[in-house]
Amino acid sequence: MSTVVIVGGNVAGGRAAETLRQQGFDGRIVLVGAEPERPYERPPLSKEYLLGQVAEEKLYLRPPAYYDEQGIELWLGAPVTRLAPHGGPRSRHVELADGRRLPYDKLLIATGAAPRQLAVPGADLPGILYLRTLRDARELRRGMSAVSRVCVVGAGFIGAEVAASCRGAGRDVVMLEMESWPLERALGREVGRICAAIHRAHGVDLRTGERVVGFRGHGRVEQAVTASGHAVDCDLVVVGVGVVPECGWLEGSGVALRNGVLVDEMCATNVPGVYAAGDVANWWHPTLGTRLRVEHFDNAQNQGVAAAKSMLGVGQPYAPVAFFWSDQYDLKLQYVGHTSGQDDVVLRGSIEAASWSAFYVRDGCLVAALAANRFKDVAAARQLIARRTPVEPRRLADERTDLRALAKAPAAHRGALSS
Repeated sequence: MSTVVIVGGNVAGGRAAETLRQQGFDGRIVLVGAEPERPYERPPLSKEYLLGQVAEEKLYLRPPAYYDEQGIELWLGAPVTRLAPHGGPRSRHVELADGRRLPYDKLLIATGAAPRQLAVPGADLPGILYLRTLRDARELRRGMSAVSRVCVVGAGFIGAEVAASCRGAGRDVVMLEMESWPLERALGREVGRICAAIHRAHGVDLRTGERVVGFRGHGRVEQAVTASGHAVDCDLVVVGVGVVPECGWLEGSGVALRNGVLVDEMCATNVPGVYAAGDVANWWHPTLGTRLRVEHFDNAQNQGVAAAKSMLGVGQPYAPVAFFWSDQYDLKLQYVGHTSGQDDVVLRGSIEAASWSAFYVRDGCLVAALAANRFKDVAAARQLIARRTPVEPRRLADERTDLRALAKAPAAHRGALSS
């Protein structure tokens, strides 16, 4: 193996390139990115960066000199448009938008995901923004500084973080969500109700059950129109209604696609020599016995590392306990595990005091947990989930229960601690 091509100049791609060198690979590494930026972290874009609390240079994974020192070629601002159909060594190349062909011995697909676009009348009006890239964040920060009324479409994590940041900057915010509660699909109704109350308590005009069907304005967006007939006055709109995996360029390549790129627990696709990691990868989780496609920073960087090791033949099955975080107002929300939103929910702590946890229980075991300003609960929950420790819901709710002791207890003693 002499050449590894990584398509995707993001966290997954960047960490993969670093790992290849750290593991001793001395061949050619080419990191191809559609954006003109070298790999950077996206989580601050909707929070600290939007509020001007972090310098842009602090977002990048590595300084420019690192890539020169490590012999990692950065082909930036170079979208890949096609992967040649699999048919032997000569077919192993990708094609770029400018017509160049880049051959590879092994390929990592790390193209991430793109914001889902609203296809409604007026959606092309100036002042309607999406947030995914650093360029998007720059535009949103400039736009937010010049307006007083912001309409956020979608109350998922991106929408919720943008709404919180806008309120922190003193803007009036209306947030429109088509579901009955924020984050209902991801976290269930009970936690959705809590999230709704938090936003309203911080002055967000949250309107649920409202689907946006169009925008109005003279030269710039001035109103968002909902299916119920309401018109929401606004100076700026931020749309956050989910993302779709960036894999259209793989059509016809032979790589299996279904809600992203299908890979096994080693991050390998059905095509020899081709791997995938990050938001675009729909991978088999050997512990959970199901497929997952996770759209969060922690998974992107860890799966990038795992894929790089697999490409070198030193990998192990990728079976993490998923983790992500979200900063909103005075809350540091941390989540571990995986829930469909249909599991039983057990609450612990005080919502009024901004210190609480929601535990998701299925078949007598903890499968996920969301904690607000309760870091020890998250650490204990991660161990309980990994060990599939039987738990009693009433004990999870009881503040007197030592979750760390329960998580660390030998199997023979867990029953006593949970009964």
